[in-house]
Amino acid sequence: MEKQFKTKTGFCHILPDKIILTRDGIIGNMAKVVVGKSITRVLIIYGGISAFLLYSAFDSFQTGQIPMSIFYLIIGLFLMYGIFASFNNSATPIIERKDIKSIKFKKAIFGITRSRFEVLFKDENGKIKKRIIMLPGSLDNGKNETEIAKKIMKEEKLLDE
Repeated sequence: MEKQFKTKTGFCHILPDKIILTRDGIIGNMAKVVVGKSITRVLIIYGGISAFLLYSAFDSFQTGQIPMSIFYLIIGLFLMYGIFASFNNSATPIIERKDIKSIKFKKAIFGITRSRFEVLFKDENGKIKKRIIMLPGSLDNGKNETEIAKKIMKEEKLLDE
């Protein structure tokens, strides 16, 4: 028996042997184009933006614009941190339930982040990867959709709490 709930970009289908993430609508189609099955493209884009910001920080410092230089430096370093923190993430749409090590729920910080599930699983190469399942935001009935998603994950005995 399949159970499903809404995600930020589509739906999460919970099957007896696997979890399948599908993309739907405009946001899902954009995610297919930009991310695909790997986050490498996104990390390269962030790397390019970060390099530009760090260069801008250096250039601003050289011309005596210290406040702008500090601003560019902070944003550039923040993006670099995000790149290194994301190396172990995966965008795979199918996760075998037998390979799942744990699933944790992370509650939203209103106006800043969305609620999400963090799935730790073993990929086809035997490496532990993290797949983030973003849930709908507050403008998309996020609170109710989050409760539905948590209920399904608990019923399926997938949620660690």
